[in-house]
Amino acid sequence: MAHKHKLFNGKTLGILTGGGDTPALNSSIESIRNRASLLGYKVYGIRKGWKGLLGEGDVIDLTYQPYDGYYGGTALLSSRTNPFPTSKNPESRVPQILKNIERYGIDVLISIGGDDTNGAAKRLYETEGIKVIGFPKTIDNDLRTKTMHEFGGNEIEAVLCPGFPSAAKAMMELTMHLRTTAESHSRIIVLEVMGRDAGWLTGSAVLGGAELALVPEYEITKERKDFFLETVKETYMRSPKKNLILAVAEGVRWYDDKKQDVDVVYASSEVDEFGHPRFGGISGVIASDVSNKLGIEARAQISGYYPRAGRCRTYDRRLTATLADKVVDLLLREDYGQMPVMKSIVPFPKVEEFNTSSIDMGSIGNKPLPDAYYDIQTFTFTDAYKDFMTHILGVPEIKEFKYDFPVVIPKK
Repeated sequence: MAHKHKLFNGKTLGILTGGGDTPALNSSIESIRNRASLLGYKVYGIRKGWKGLLGEGDVIDLTYQPYDGYYGGTALLSSRTNPFPTSKNPESRVPQILKNIERYGIDVLISIGGDDTNGAAKRLYETEGIKVIGFPKTIDNDLRTKTMHEFGGNEIEAVLCPGFPSAAKAMMELTMHLRTTAESHSRIIVLEVMGRDAGWLTGSAVLGGAELALVPEYEITKERKDFFLETVKETYMRSPKKNLILAVAEGVRWYDDKKQDVDVVYASSEVDEFGHPRFGGISGVIASDVSNKLGIEARAQISGYYPRAGRCRTYDRRLTATLADKVVDLLLREDYGQMPVMKSIVPFPKVEEFNTSSIDMGSIGNKPLPDAYYDIQTFTFTDAYKDFMTHILGVPEIKEFKYDFPVVIPKK
């Protein structure tokens, strides 16, 4: 007998985005909204993350509305609001959230975010019984998704989060662009890349031509610093056009000669509601040390918000759609407290629902670079990492201005 109504007719699904923006957030929202609508849900958008469920609430209706998933960022806006008490905000906001979920008639909540946003959602699910499904998001790509990468007969636990493919593409292209100015002035450019605790995104600069890289996973002690500077000098002198690009993560812990200590560089002493300080400026410190200690001209370039801004790229569009397909499966089975993930690292044509799985939101956590992806002795990313990235970005085509002009000898 045919059903007269859609399966979840009369139910309401809410979507929120929290934490830093990415190019894939609107694509994620659109993909989830479209599939939830097909199931019969009315779809609400909660603005500014958890903040949109405080006070009187800030909720919009996304049902039957046009939505541009190619446009980067999030039309639902975002914030780093923590529902639970912290040192910065000792008041619990959980009662306000519960009240507004009831007031707006939200039956299921989809939280799009990283470890902080989805960690809060999981806690609400466990302590208050709120029906939640997490959806991964981060350009740092350090959210544990238990996604396996096969390389050289071995399986490596990797990570694949919406937002990272677009950000990685942007970093690769930015690095390629910087090459021309590095060549023109025979200088070293220290390119700073977002990455508080992990160097996944830093490695994408290597696909754009960066010769050396530093990541947060391995601190640069005094001895390591001396070794690194010597490596920089040797690599620069071997380069035919006498130029170099060094990719460094913002969270790199660098030895300070004056303080005689290893630490990160802080852009601000303030912390957000999840206790995170703001990093920034390590590229300037390293460029200064390179210039002063090696006598080679070096300049700092902070990529800043560039990789997290702009349109959603092709791989990310397919990734968000595929993970949204898995959300449908979770909704149908009423399997809450889960987050959809890719089971394995696959090229674009294989990004399909049959390659997905789901993990418990309580086991998300953060995942640093595997040792197999970075060589601490040469300060370079390995062939395994490059294989991981080419599944996502393809084989990069690095442009070169090839020349070998004859030197003119003056007449005697």
